[in-house]
Amino acid sequence: MSSALSIRVRGIVQGVGFRPFVYRLAQAHKLAGWVLNGEEGVQIFLEGESARLDAFLRDLRVQAPPAARIAEVEATKVEPEGFRDFTIRESERRDRPTVRISPDLPVCEECVTELFDPSNPRHHYPYINCTNCGPRYSVILSLPYDRCNTTMKSWPLDEYCNAEYHDPANRRFHAQPVACPVCGPNFILREENQPDVAGQAAIEKSASLLRAGSILAVKGLGGYHLACDARNAASVEALRARKFRKEKPFAVMVRDLAIARDLVHLDPQAEALLSSNPRPIVLAPARIELAGVAPDNCELGLMLPYTPLHYLLFAAGAPEVLVMTSANRSSEPIAYEDDAALEYLAQIADAFLIGERPIARRVDDSVARVGALGPAVLRRSRGYAPGAVAQLPSKRPILAVGPDLKNTITLVVDGQAFVSQHVGDLSHYEAFRAFRETIQDLVEMYEVPWDDLLIAYDAHPQYASTTHALELPAAQKLAVQHHRAHVSSVLAEKSEWKARVIGVSFDGTGYGDDGSIWGGEIFLGSVAAGFQRVAHLHPAALPGGDAAAQFPVQAAAGFLAQIDDLPDLSQPPFNFPDRFRSSLELVQKNVRTFPTTSVGRLFDTAAALIGFTRPISYEGQAAIWLEQLARAATNLDSYALPFSENLLDWRPALSAILQDRTRGRGSAEIARAFQRGIALGLADALRSLAETHVVDRVVLSGGVFQNELLLEDIRSLVEASRLCIWTNSAVPPNDGGVSLGQAAIAVFHNP
Repeated sequence: MSSALSIRVRGIVQGVGFRPFVYRLAQAHKLAGWVLNGEEGVQIFLEGESARLDAFLRDLRVQAPPAARIAEVEATKVEPEGFRDFTIRESERRDRPTVRISPDLPVCEECVTELFDPSNPRHHYPYINCTNCGPRYSVILSLPYDRCNTTMKSWPLDEYCNAEYHDPANRRFHAQPVACPVCGPNFILREENQPDVAGQAAIEKSASLLRAGSILAVKGLGGYHLACDARNAASVEALRARKFRKEKPFAVMVRDLAIARDLVHLDPQAEALLSSNPRPIVLAPARIELAGVAPDNCELGLMLPYTPLHYLLFAAGAPEVLVMTSANRSSEPIAYEDDAALEYLAQIADAFLIGERPIARRVDDSVARVGALGPAVLRRSRGYAPGAVAQLPSKRPILAVGPDLKNTITLVVDGQAFVSQHVGDLSHYEAFRAFRETIQDLVEMYEVPWDDLLIAYDAHPQYASTTHALELPAAQKLAVQHHRAHVSSVLAEKSEWKARVIGVSFDGTGYGDDGSIWGGEIFLGSVAAGFQRVAHLHPAALPGGDAAAQFPVQAAAGFLAQIDDLPDLSQPPFNFPDRFRSSLELVQKNVRTFPTTSVGRLFDTAAALIGFTRPISYEGQAAIWLEQLARAATNLDSYALPFSENLLDWRPALSAILQDRTRGRGSAEIARAFQRGIALGLADALRSLAETHVVDRVVLSGGVFQNELLLEDIRSLVEASRLCIWTNSAVPPNDGGVSLGQAAIAVFHNP
C-alpha cells in the first residue's frame, strides 16, 4: 500500500548538490514525487511503500553531500497524489527566505583531478567547480540561490555546460557557478607598460614573477591577496614597507600538507582543521623561521590552497610557500572590486592577476587554532560565514550590529542566528563603509522589513556602530553591555539560555555600567535571567582612556601609580620613554584619566615592565609578545594576584616584577610567573565564587582568552575541581563574537 510524506529539510542545503542527491536517493529507493528549493530550505514530496520511505529518511541524513549541513528534518504524513516518477522542480518563492546560505567551499578533489587532465574540457580552467565545491556566499546576489541571482549571470552556458547543468545524474547539476573556458570568465595578468596576458599564460607568467621576487595582487574568492615568495626576505620586507605593516605576522599559503609539516608542528587535530572545508589560516608552533614573516612570534599562520587558481599557480612553478595576505593597507578591509583594487594597490603590487568573475561581497580569510580547550575560531569569515551558529528562541527578527573592533554583524531570522564575515575596525572609513554594506546586504538578502527588526547595539555611547544603529529605521532598539555580550555568546552557541554560570569576560576595553572602562569582569547569572557583576579586577587609572591601548608605558602609568616606592623607570633595566612620565603626571593630576578594570591593559603594563616599551603596531601586540616570551621559560612559580572582597588584586604581582627585574631575573621567567599568576588568581576566584554561589559551570570569553598559555594554565588548575569550563568555538572569543551575544540578550531582554 502506498504512503506519502511531506519533508522539509533545513540547514545548509541549497547550493551544495542537495536536490540531485535527493533525486538519486529517491530513484534508488524507487519512490515518486518531487524536490525543490524553498524559502526555508529544501522541500520534498515522496510517495511509495512505507518501508522505502523509512529507508529514505535514514539515508537522507547519513549520505548527504559533503558540503551540506542538515539542521532539521521535518517529515509529515500526507495523502498520496499518484505520482509515477520523481522530478526536480524549480525554486519556489512565497515568503521571505530563511534558508541557510552556504559559505564558500574549497575546490574538491574530483575537480582538481579534472583541472590537470589534458583530455578534460576544463583542463587548466581556473574557475572549475561543481555542486560539491566552489564559490557560494561570495557570488550570491539574492535568494534563492539560482544562477540568475549570482555574479555568473552574465555568462550564458554553452552546450557542454548546459547539458551537465540539466543532468540530475551529473555532479554539476544546478551548480550555479559552472562554466568552462568556452563560455565562462577567465584570468588576465596586468603589468604596467606590458600587454595583458590571458588564461594559462597569465598564470605561468604570474608564477615566474613570484619566483623572481615580485609582489603580486591576486584576485581570490572574497577579495584580492598580496602574494610573494615567503622565503625571499627582500620581497617580504618590501611588502611590509609598501603595505605599512610593521610587525604584524603575515599568513602563508603552502603547496601541500608535506610543506606544512616542514614549517610547523601539526598534531592530528591541527592537520584536520587545516584540511577542513573552511580551509582557515591555522596558527601552529613554527619549526623554522621565515625571515620577516612572523617577527617575535613562535607561531606561524598557514593555509592550504582552496581555489583552482591556487593549485594552478603552484603547478606552474610558484614558490612552494607564499605570503598570502589581505590586499589592503594595515587594518583596513580587503580590496575586492577590480577598479578600486587597481587604483588602491598600484603602489604595493608589481602586477595584478585579475579574475573576470565579480565578487558580490568582500570575505576575508578565516583564522583558527586547536587550543587548550578545543578548536577556536579567531577570525570568522571565508568558509564559515554566513552560516548559522545558533538557534535562538525567537520568532522576531533581530539585528545585532556588534562593537567597533573586530566587528561582525548577527542577523536572527526565524530563530537562526546568521553571523556575518569579519568586518574589522570601524575607525577606518573603508571598514565603516563595509559595516554599513554588510548590514544592508544581510537585511536585504533575507528580506526582513525594518519595521519588524529589533536592533541590539553596544552600550558604548561613542562607538560608530552605536551611532549607526540609532540612525537605522527600526522601531525598537536595545543597548547591550559589552562584557555580558561576550559571556552570552558562549551560552548562545550551546543553547544554554537558563544555565546559571560564573561568566568571566577579560579583554582590553568595554563600556561599563558605571561609565568606566571595564575589561576584567566576573558575572553570575544566565542569559534568560541576566548577569550580575559579582567580582572584577582591582581598578586602576587609565590616562588618555582607550588611546592608552597604543602605548604600553602609558597604560603602565595608571597601574604603577598605585605601587609604592617606584624606582626611576627611565633608567636601566626599564628604560621607559618620556611618555611614561607625562602620563603619570596626568594620573596624579586626574586630567584626562579614567578608571579601568581592564585585564588587557594589565598585560600591557606587565609587558612594559619586562621590556616592551615601544608603541604597538597592531592590536594586542604587547600581550602576544609577553605570551611568546613566557613560553620560552620552564619555571612554574607565580606572582600573587590574591582574590579578596570580590577583587582580583594585581598590585603584589607588579611589585614582584619590579623587584625581579631590578635583581636581574630573566625576562622569560618573569613573563611566565606573571602569566601563571593571572591563572592562579582567576582559578582561586572561580573556586571561591563557585562555592559561595553553588555554581559548577564557568564561561570564559573576551580577547584575553586568545592567550593559549593562559588557557593551558587555567585548565590545569581547575581540572581537579568540579568546575566545567565553557569557551567560544563557533564564534571568536574576541570582539568578533560580541554580536552573537548581543542578539542572545535581546531575545530575553527586548524593550
